[in-house]
Amino acid sequence: MSEASSDYSTVVEDILKLVWSAEEAGRDGVKPKDIGEHMGVVPSTTTENVQRLVRQGLVTHEPYGRVRLTEQGRGVALGMVRRHRLLETYLHEALGFSWDEVHEEAEILEHAVSERLLNRLDKVLGYPTRDPHGDPIPRADGSSDEIPGAPLDTLPVGNGGEVERLPDRDPQALRAWEEAGLVPGAHVVVRASEAGGIVVSLEDGQMVHIKDTQASGIIVRG
Repeated sequence: MSEASSDYSTVVEDILKLVWSAEEAGRDGVKPKDIGEHMGVVPSTTTENVQRLVRQGLVTHEPYGRVRLTEQGRGVALGMVRRHRLLETYLHEALGFSWDEVHEEAEILEHAVSERLLNRLDKVLGYPTRDPHGDPIPRADGSSDEIPGAPLDTLPVGNGGEVERLPDRDPQALRAWEEAGLVPGAHVVVRASEAGGIVVSLEDGQMVHIKDTQASGIIVRG
């Protein structure tokens, strides 16, 4: 790794991080269509980008198949995830950004920060293991803690536990969850499974409706 953020372009880093996020969630890579939608580009540009990553040895892809990380690609992606989550933590804890603001800021900064600065931030923060949303922060050696628990949408009605992590891509949802007290460490119980979402109760009796698309990203430890 160089003193700059990476030896790869921003586009390459973003695609690798997207594939890594899918694998972290237990999915078998991503479809090229998913990459195009995420990057906001036409199919021909997506094809060119994927082919470039294959030539660089960062991903594998068979025609009409899914894009998967190689060991080299996984190492680059893990480095980007470490940058992103450490920056989110620093922005939140040291600079006072709210947890619904840090994702967008970290998306910009992660491509510019040097390894030296990143390691200094890690030390200043006391080597944190989780970011503000509960996601594990990879260490400098590439290791990281696994998140214990199960996705909220897999829990039967009446079951619950402690919230370990919440998805960070919807600022409006994050603001609503924080206002309700739905944050890492909160205890929730599934009260109903409805069309389009799940209803959980918090310890104070408050009911919160969570969309299906969000519930799968909320990890609860029983």
